Amino acid sequence: MARSLPDGPSDDVAVSQTSVDLPQGGTVRPMTRWGDPVMHRVAQPVTSYDEGLRSLVADMVATMYAADGVGLAACQIGVDLAVFVYDCPDEDGVAHRGIVCNPVLELPEGKDRLLDDGEEGCLSYPGAFVACPRPDFARVTGEGLDGSQVGYEGTGLFARCLQHETDHLFGTVFADRINDRARKKLRKAMENAADEYPLDWPVGVDPQHSGAGQHAD
Repeated sequence: MARSLPDGPSDDVAVSQTSVDLPQGGTVRPMTRWGDPVMHRVAQPVTSYDEGLRSLVADMVATMYAADGVGLAACQIGVDLAVFVYDCPDEDGVAHRGIVCNPVLELPEGKDRLLDDGEEGCLSYPGAFVACPRPDFARVTGEGLDGSQVGYEGTGLFARCLQHETDHLFGTVFADRINDRARKKLRKAMENAADEYPLDWPVGVDPQHSGAGQHAD
Protein backbone atom coordinates (compact mmCIF):
# COMPACT_ATOMS: atom_id res chain seq x y z
CA MET A 1 0.00 0.00 0.00
CA ALA A 2 1.23 3.49 -0.79
CA ARG A 3 2.04 6.09 1.83
CA SER A 4 -0.12 9.20 1.36
CA LEU A 5 2.61 11.44 2.78
CA PRO A 6 6.08 10.53 1.42
CA ASP A 7 8.04 10.99 4.62
CA GLY A 8 9.38 7.44 4.88
CA PRO A 9 9.62 5.23 7.96
CA SER A 10 11.52 6.47 10.98
CA ASP A 11 13.56 5.07 13.83
CA ASP A 12 12.18 7.78 16.13
CA VAL A 13 8.75 6.26 16.68
CA ALA A 14 7.16 3.93 19.19
CA VAL A 15 7.10 0.33 17.99
CA SER A 16 4.37 -2.22 18.67
CA GLN A 17 5.26 -5.19 20.87
CA THR A 18 4.00 -7.56 18.16
CA SER A 19 6.42 -6.21 15.55
CA VAL A 20 9.09 -8.49 14.11
CA ASP A 21 12.44 -7.90 12.44
CA LEU A 22 12.00 -7.82 8.68
CA PRO A 23 14.62 -9.65 6.57
CA GLN A 24 17.24 -7.32 5.12
CA GLY A 25 19.64 -7.52 2.18
CA GLY A 26 17.00 -8.10 -0.47
CA THR A 27 17.00 -6.87 -4.07
CA VAL A 28 14.64 -4.13 -5.20
CA ARG A 29 12.37 -5.44 -7.96
CA PRO A 30 10.16 -3.61 -10.48
CA MET A 31 6.62 -3.02 -9.29
CA THR A 32 3.99 -5.14 -11.03
CA ARG A 33 1.07 -2.95 -12.16
CA TRP A 34 -2.68 -3.39 -12.17
CA GLY A 35 -3.73 -5.26 -15.28
CA ASP A 36 -1.10 -7.96 -14.97
CA PRO A 37 -2.96 -11.27 -14.43
CA VAL A 38 -1.08 -12.02 -11.18
CA MET A 39 -2.71 -8.93 -9.64
CA HIS A 40 -6.24 -10.16 -10.28
CA ARG A 41 -6.32 -13.78 -9.14
CA VAL A 42 -6.23 -15.60 -5.82
CA ALA A 43 -2.62 -16.24 -4.79
CA GLN A 44 -1.21 -19.70 -4.29
CA PRO A 45 -0.86 -20.62 -0.59
CA VAL A 46 2.53 -20.66 1.09
CA THR A 47 3.44 -24.27 1.91
CA SER A 48 7.24 -24.13 2.32
CA TYR A 49 8.79 -21.96 5.01
CA ASP A 50 12.34 -22.18 3.72
CA GLU A 51 15.25 -20.05 2.54
CA GLY A 52 13.44 -19.42 -0.74
CA LEU A 53 10.57 -17.77 1.14
CA ARG A 54 12.98 -15.74 3.28
CA SER A 55 14.78 -14.52 0.14
CA LEU A 56 11.49 -13.52 -1.48
CA VAL A 57 10.38 -11.66 1.64
CA ALA A 58 13.72 -9.81 1.81
CA ASP A 59 13.16 -8.65 -1.79
CA MET A 60 9.62 -7.57 -0.88
CA VAL A 61 10.91 -5.55 2.08
CA ALA A 62 13.61 -3.87 -0.03
CA THR A 63 11.06 -3.03 -2.73
CA MET A 64 8.53 -1.68 -0.22
CA TYR A 65 11.10 0.67 1.30
CA ALA A 66 12.45 1.79 -2.07
CA ALA A 67 8.89 2.67 -3.11
CA ASP A 68 8.22 4.38 0.26
CA GLY A 69 5.27 2.09 0.90
CA VAL A 70 3.70 0.85 4.11
CA GLY A 71 2.87 -2.64 2.82
CA LEU A 72 3.58 -4.94 -0.11
CA ALA A 73 2.10 -8.23 -1.32
CA ALA A 74 4.09 -10.82 -3.28
CA CYS A 75 1.95 -10.32 -6.39
CA GLN A 76 3.21 -6.73 -6.53
CA ILE A 77 6.62 -8.04 -7.55
CA GLY A 78 5.07 -10.61 -9.86
CA VAL A 79 5.09 -13.61 -7.52
CA ASP A 80 1.96 -15.74 -7.18
CA LEU A 81 2.22 -16.50 -3.46
CA ALA A 82 0.02 -15.59 -0.49
CA VAL A 83 2.38 -13.47 1.60
CA PHE A 84 2.62 -9.79 2.44
CA VAL A 85 4.93 -7.55 4.47
CA TYR A 86 4.23 -4.25 6.17
CA ASP A 87 5.81 -1.37 8.06
CA CYS A 88 2.90 0.86 8.95
CA PRO A 89 1.78 3.23 11.74
CA ASP A 90 -1.59 2.99 13.46
CA GLU A 91 -3.85 5.90 14.39
CA ASP A 92 -1.69 6.65 17.43
CA GLY A 93 1.52 6.74 15.39
CA VAL A 94 2.77 3.42 16.76
CA ALA A 95 4.75 1.51 14.12
CA HIS A 96 3.82 -2.06 13.20
CA ARG A 97 6.14 -4.28 11.16
CA GLY A 98 5.51 -7.86 10.17
CA ILE A 99 5.07 -10.68 7.68
CA VAL A 100 1.88 -12.66 7.10
CA CYS A 101 1.51 -15.80 5.00
CA ASN A 102 -1.92 -17.18 4.05
CA PRO A 103 -3.82 -14.34 5.74
CA VAL A 104 -7.37 -14.56 7.02
CA LEU A 105 -9.04 -11.18 7.53
CA GLU A 106 -11.51 -10.48 10.34
CA LEU A 107 -13.57 -7.27 10.33
CA PRO A 108 -16.12 -5.79 12.76
CA GLU A 109 -19.80 -6.36 12.09
CA GLY A 110 -23.05 -4.72 13.12
CA LYS A 111 -22.83 -1.81 15.56
CA ASP A 112 -19.08 -2.35 15.96
CA ARG A 113 -18.46 -1.67 12.27
CA LEU A 114 -17.36 1.96 11.81
CA LEU A 115 -16.05 3.17 8.47
CA ASP A 116 -12.94 5.26 7.85
CA ASP A 117 -13.40 7.11 4.54
CA GLY A 118 -9.77 8.24 4.24
CA GLU A 119 -7.70 8.24 1.08
CA GLU A 120 -5.96 5.12 -0.18
CA GLY A 121 -3.25 4.48 -2.75
CA CYS A 122 -1.50 1.46 -4.22
CA LEU A 123 2.16 1.00 -5.18
CA SER A 124 0.96 -0.95 -8.23
CA TYR A 125 -1.01 2.09 -9.43
CA PRO A 126 1.48 4.74 -8.31
CA GLY A 127 0.95 8.42 -7.72
CA ALA A 128 -2.83 8.29 -7.22
CA PHE A 129 -5.00 8.51 -4.11
CA VAL A 130 -8.77 8.62 -3.60
CA ALA A 131 -11.14 8.04 -0.70
CA CYS A 132 -11.92 4.37 -0.09
CA PRO A 133 -14.23 3.63 2.87
CA ARG A 134 -13.09 0.68 4.99
CA PRO A 135 -13.71 -0.52 8.55
CA ASP A 136 -11.55 1.40 11.03
CA PHE A 137 -10.39 -1.80 12.75
CA ALA A 138 -9.03 -5.01 11.28
CA ARG A 139 -7.46 -8.26 12.46
CA VAL A 140 -5.43 -10.69 10.35
CA THR A 141 -4.33 -14.19 11.28
CA GLY A 142 -1.97 -16.45 9.36
CA GLU A 143 1.58 -17.74 9.54
CA GLY A 144 4.87 -15.96 10.03
CA LEU A 145 8.11 -16.47 8.12
CA ASP A 146 8.85 -19.68 10.04
CA GLY A 147 5.34 -21.10 9.68
CA SER A 148 4.26 -20.32 13.24
CA GLN A 149 0.77 -18.95 13.85
CA VAL A 150 0.54 -15.15 14.00
CA GLY A 151 -2.22 -12.61 14.55
CA TYR A 152 -2.16 -8.84 14.19
CA GLU A 153 -4.81 -6.18 14.70
CA GLY A 154 -4.93 -2.44 14.52
CA THR A 155 -6.62 0.84 13.78
CA GLY A 156 -6.19 3.78 11.45
CA LEU A 157 -3.77 3.41 8.56
CA PHE A 158 -2.64 0.04 9.89
CA ALA A 159 -6.18 -1.35 9.73
CA ARG A 160 -6.42 -0.07 6.17
CA CYS A 161 -3.07 -1.65 5.32
CA LEU A 162 -4.07 -5.08 6.64
CA GLN A 163 -7.22 -4.96 4.52
CA HIS A 164 -5.47 -3.62 1.41
CA GLU A 165 -2.69 -6.24 1.46
CA THR A 166 -5.04 -9.15 2.21
CA ASP A 167 -7.22 -7.99 -0.69
CA HIS A 168 -4.21 -8.26 -3.01
CA LEU A 169 -3.77 -11.91 -2.14
CA PHE A 170 -7.38 -12.59 -3.15
CA GLY A 171 -7.05 -10.80 -6.48
CA THR A 172 -8.74 -7.57 -5.39
CA VAL A 173 -7.33 -4.08 -5.95
CA PHE A 174 -8.83 -1.16 -4.11
CA ALA A 175 -10.32 0.28 -7.30
CA ASP A 176 -12.69 -2.69 -7.14
CA ARG A 177 -14.10 -1.18 -3.93
CA ILE A 178 -14.86 2.35 -5.14
CA ASN A 179 -17.50 3.81 -7.46
CA ASP A 180 -17.03 4.75 -11.11
CA ARG A 181 -16.58 8.45 -10.39
CA ALA A 182 -13.81 7.80 -7.87
CA ARG A 183 -12.25 5.25 -10.23
CA LYS A 184 -12.07 7.85 -13.01
CA LYS A 185 -10.47 10.35 -10.63
CA LEU A 186 -7.94 7.71 -9.59
CA ARG A 187 -7.05 6.91 -13.19
CA LYS A 188 -6.58 10.57 -14.08
CA ALA A 189 -4.24 11.07 -11.10
CA MET A 190 -2.23 7.99 -12.06
CA GLU A 191 -1.90 9.14 -15.66
CA ASN A 192 -0.81 12.62 -14.56
CA ALA A 193 1.94 11.10 -12.40
CA ALA A 194 3.00 8.40 -14.89
CA ASP A 195 6.24 10.11 -15.94
CA GLU A 196 7.48 9.91 -12.35
CA TYR A 197 7.08 6.12 -12.28
CA PRO A 198 8.86 4.33 -15.15
CA LEU A 199 8.04 0.68 -15.73
CA ASP A 200 11.09 -0.49 -13.76
CA TRP A 201 10.24 1.70 -10.74
CA PRO A 202 11.38 1.56 -7.93
CA VAL A 203 14.57 -0.11 -9.21
CA GLY A 204 17.37 2.41 -8.89
CA VAL A 205 15.69 4.24 -6.01
CA ASP A 206 17.67 4.26 -2.77
CA PRO A 207 15.49 2.93 0.06
CA GLN A 208 14.94 5.80 2.48
CA HIS A 209 15.33 3.52 5.44
CA SER A 210 17.13 0.31 4.47
CA GLY A 211 17.71 -0.79 8.08
CA ALA A 212 14.19 -0.28 9.39
CA GLY A 213 13.44 -3.91 10.03
CA GLN A 214 16.39 -4.22 12.42
CA HIS A 215 14.90 -1.88 14.98
CA ALA A 216 12.09 -4.05 16.45
CA ASP A 217 9.58 -2.70 13.89
